[in-house]
Amino acid sequence: MTTYLAGKTVLVTAAGQGIGRASALAFAAAGARVYATDINEQALAALEGTANITPGKLDVLDTAGVEAYIKSIDAVDVLFNCAGVVHSGSVLEMSDNDLDFAFDLNLRAMVRTIRAILPGMLERGDGAIINMSSIASSSKGVPNRCAYGVTKAAVIGLTKSIAADYVARGIRCNAICPGTVESPSLEGRMRAQGNYNEARAAFIARQPMGRLGTAEEIADLAVYLAGATYTTGQAYGIDGGWSI
Repeated sequence: MTTYLAGKTVLVTAAGQGIGRASALAFAAAGARVYATDINEQALAALEGTANITPGKLDVLDTAGVEAYIKSIDAVDVLFNCAGVVHSGSVLEMSDNDLDFAFDLNLRAMVRTIRAILPGMLERGDGAIINMSSIASSSKGVPNRCAYGVTKAAVIGLTKSIAADYVARGIRCNAICPGTVESPSLEGRMRAQGNYNEARAAFIARQPMGRLGTAEEIADLAVYLAGATYTTGQAYGIDGGWSI
């Protein structure tokens, strides 16, 4: 496994914590050179000095900044779009600002990085793009997650569109659709509900396996998809059986 991605260069967004950080470490362990990016430089500090990982600040909401960063690094073989945000609320409760921001970070940020990286992949005739979607998308309706579910469904649409457009030109594009995963983001949402223990129990109760997923389990799938040369246009559920 340590040479699975030898010679490959990987860019990971939102690598400062959670799934992004676990994936950056997993890509590096698989032999890839990894550009681990995040808007939070303090969060990236923990990756400083890690073999095969180059941390770098990147704001995926800034089109010019994304383009400049991509031009400053080596050619990218694998792009893992991991940045995202979770809003709570039904269609009657979400604000226009929440929906706009969810589209900007959950979807348009991926379009920005893909537009910056895809031409180089096409020139070389090879590349893998992995987009972070969710089971809460077109895969499954989840209460109180309207803005999130709508935008994560759009990620699956984006993924399939890119896969269809470039399948004959060496480009593979797949989406990962996690269920509920242990992460700093989830911890924050559970604490925000007021009764942390009750909120945690509720999240666990909806998982048929009786536990939450781990960031490392999602990272394993990301590493697999980076090298899965006969796989494209797929939305991979990894949710502990939640969508059965």
